Amino acid sequence: MSRDSILKQKSIAFGKRIVKLGRYLKREQHEFVLADQIVRSGTSIGANIAESIYGCSRKDFILKLQIAQKESAETLYWLEMIHSGDYISEELYRSFAADCNELLAMLSASIKTARK
Repeated sequence: MSRDSILKQKSIAFGKRIVKLGRYLKREQHEFVLADQIVRSGTSIGANIAESIYGCSRKDFILKLQIAQKESAETLYWLEMIHSGDYISEELYRSFAADCNELLAMLSASIKTARK
């Protein structure tokens, strides 16, 4: 399995968790704005990774990975907002943040490799 395949699989798993978090925020916390934001940015990571695989050039490939990187950073922001608003526990926040930071590190490494 290539690094890109691992990255894609991890982004899909993360996206699924984010969708469940969004559902929880809406149903249990009645927080709709933050739920929508976290679902948009958290699932966009994987969507851009998937698009990068079919990029028409190396430049396009790198651009899509950079967008996924930016979406990861945005997702971390929304996670902090959700956590600081006491919508999720410290443990759950740390788990999501660790997964998101792992995606960020993998994206950075993939971008660096693609530029060589």
